[in-house]
Amino acid sequence: MKSLLQRFTSKLISKGDLTITWSDGTHQHLGDGSGDPVHIRFNSSSAERAIGIDPALKLPECYMNGDLDVLEGDIYRLLHIMFTNVDADLGVDIARSTSWQRMLERTRWLRTLISRGNDVILARRNVQHHYDLSREFYELFLDSDRQYSCAYFESPQATLEEAQLAKKRHIAAKMALRPGQSVLDIGCGWGGMGLYLARNFDASVTGITLSEEQLAVAQQRAIEAELSDQAKFMLRDYRDIRSKFDRIVSVGMFEHVGLKNFDEFFAKVSHILSDDGVMLLHFIGQMDEPSPTNPFVEKYIFPGGYIPALSEVMPAIERARLYVTDIEVLRLHYAETLRHWRERFMARREKALSMYDERFCRMWEFYLAGSEAAFRWQGSIVFQVQLSKRVDTLPITRGYIEQEEDRLRARQ
Repeated sequence: MKSLLQRFTSKLISKGDLTITWSDGTHQHLGDGSGDPVHIRFNSSSAERAIGIDPALKLPECYMNGDLDVLEGDIYRLLHIMFTNVDADLGVDIARSTSWQRMLERTRWLRTLISRGNDVILARRNVQHHYDLSREFYELFLDSDRQYSCAYFESPQATLEEAQLAKKRHIAAKMALRPGQSVLDIGCGWGGMGLYLARNFDASVTGITLSEEQLAVAQQRAIEAELSDQAKFMLRDYRDIRSKFDRIVSVGMFEHVGLKNFDEFFAKVSHILSDDGVMLLHFIGQMDEPSPTNPFVEKYIFPGGYIPALSEVMPAIERARLYVTDIEVLRLHYAETLRHWRERFMARREKALSMYDERFCRMWEFYLAGSEAAFRWQGSIVFQVQLSKRVDTLPITRGYIEQEEDRLRARQ
């Protein structure tokens, strides 16, 4: 397997500066010597075999388990070399570069299609797997408002805090929210978006989450901000909501709905949205054709998650008889967000290690680096889709969005 992997890497890597030390002690240098050098070492022949068979899953697993070490550079630099050597114009995917890997990909896609989807019980279990880690851990790398979704960089020089505030401002402006209206925040996280809307619009906000850890933080923050009468947070699945709302917002939650539940999700939105209501849906998507979730992310980070193509989302919206009133594509904003998270995490890695163990820290290191790489070089993007039930609910030009952002910016 080593010889096959050597031939594959020799064919793949023509740019950059990559040195591989194989498990038998031999070395291989790849690339043209440009850029920052990266040196990796295989600690076992089984790791070479595993990565040769299934790189998408086994490369991160081997790094997590210590079967592969980075001696110079880091995981992000390794991924940079790998993906910038791929011909993006041809859509080449390292995980689908051989007939065997293409078969693995088809098997994973078939499993996605036949899965039972995220029912209420499974959805809660999957959310708790990721979001019920300690609040102190997330504080290591998130902004002070604990925004765990794509920020909005109005300028390249913006700090993470500034970009996350701009994201809330941008979303609020698109909601065309009027003082005193009712808002449902589906997947409210630690409460930052809901509290922002309650504070700036005197809105009556209901935030729902399936994470007990997030719920406790959100409720405490509402009390501390003296907004608990306006912003109420509860442990609830969106399918259990019965009340009507003037506005619905969902940021970074739709990725957990599951492919089989798209129709159910938008049918529920249509049912609980008032006749002159507006929804703003912010979610990660992919620019190319539908494909299964990255196997490492699905197994270790977000079980049950699914990153859709827009072509999969639109038919479900149409069947729910909702108007698509605006779509915005945020391309590199999440890459920049993840860069900030990755750099903060690595700067405080020793603190993370005191909370968990080395394997966990390596897993998160790869997750953050791999996610940033996906948004820079693998076609991951963020969609903001605005929906309404009536064609005349919103202004017919987008000027109101900028005007409201200016008003909020001046106020803040």
